Amino acid sequence: MDALAARVVFACAHLQIPRATVGLLVVSPEQMAEVNGAHRARPEPTDVLSFPVDGPEVHDWPADGPPPELGDILICPEAAEEPLDVLVVHGLLHLVGYDHEVDDGEMLALQDRIVAAAP
Repeated sequence: MDALAARVVFACAHLQIPRATVGLLVVSPEQMAEVNGAHRARPEPTDVLSFPVDGPEVHDWPADGPPPELGDILICPEAAEEPLDVLVVHGLLHLVGYDHEVDDGEMLALQDRIVAAAP
């Protein structure tokens, strides 16, 4: 879990997010299926889900207030087809407003750049 948290910190720095809070949960297939069913009407496990809170507004966040709460990332290792460190970056990008289902490849290209640059 420490390595995943470190990857979130690295990705935030890459995205020029100097301070924020992020929830990171590693869940079982049963838990992921329950959450996926409740929020996406797909009662099956998936690899990663993101639930943004303040994330899309992070770059307009006042510096003198509390840190923004980007949201929560849920990861299910048993459903993962990609390494968990890639999935955590994927989830973070969703928290800050990227969506690979509607863009022209920008999110996944950025994800690849962040993963490649990570120590």
